[in-house]
Amino acid sequence: MNTYSVSTEDEMHFRSKRVAILGYGSQGRAQALNLRDSGADVIVGNRAGNSFEKAKADGFSVMSVSDAVKSADVLALLLPDESTADIYAEDIAPYLREGHTLLFAHGFNILYNFITPPEFVDVVLVAPKGVGPMVRRLYEEGNGVASLVSIHQDASGSALKTALGFASAIGSSRSAIIESTFKDETETDLFGEQAIICGGIPALIEAAVDILIEAGYPPELAYSECAHEVKLVIDLIYAKGFGEMYNSVSKTASYGGITRGNRLISDALKSEMKEILREVQSGEFAAEWIAEKRAGSGHFHALVQNARESEMEKAGIAFRKILETKCE
Repeated sequence: MNTYSVSTEDEMHFRSKRVAILGYGSQGRAQALNLRDSGADVIVGNRAGNSFEKAKADGFSVMSVSDAVKSADVLALLLPDESTADIYAEDIAPYLREGHTLLFAHGFNILYNFITPPEFVDVVLVAPKGVGPMVRRLYEEGNGVASLVSIHQDASGSALKTALGFASAIGSSRSAIIESTFKDETETDLFGEQAIICGGIPALIEAAVDILIEAGYPPELAYSECAHEVKLVIDLIYAKGFGEMYNSVSKTASYGGITRGNRLISDALKSEMKEILREVQSGEFAAEWIAEKRAGSGHFHALVQNARESEMEKAGIAFRKILETKCE
């Protein structure tokens, strides 16, 4: 994978722009604060609500999305995937002009054609590889989160300069700025979320906890072993990789994990993971998710509620109470 270096010219080009952060959630807040601390001219566009008030409390000039679009040069669409296209159609598209840059942190709406920008605007991707609080925390520590950068449309001839300047200003030049495409960023991101990060790991943990509880072990102990301690191993992998992780845990854990772990990865599991990737690549998942949102998200909310009421969640609550009581 190729990486970009950010020049003084890139940074000066970006500093000449006014940036509108559209959406003040986890990523929006982190990126707005980092941009401001880097000297960028930043305003926030948001619909009325808690996030609007939070941005005001953080000292930003806050206005409606449409007014922010009219007032800025770089429009950072940091809105939820499932809401972005509707907000774009109502509050952004009617006010676009030559010289605008549409900047996305995720390629979802462009790749799956929920948004089709006019030819006279730049369209770029700056996708930090970390959640909002991490983007902010590492910046404050003098570090940064790596970002993927891609150019979808270069009407001005300077789209890359704008993207690199933005990536640098949120702290990514302190880590790495990696060349990518909207397609690669979106498809790998969705697959990783579904097969591993938010799908595979939680499902594996819940199955293991259920098996121990069914075998008669205390739920709190089952949760501690199969869920709570996962963070310790993930932190080791994050910092040093798999090899050093195996060197850092006990030899019993290393041997047992290496010899038994692959037994869980059956041909059926790999086939299902390939099917998940196919659904991502075809746009089937994206269409399903947007349809769910536009139908009121009833099924989604029921799924989340079921997760909150699971035996594993009850065991986790009980285990955390033990830790809290001990700390007191």
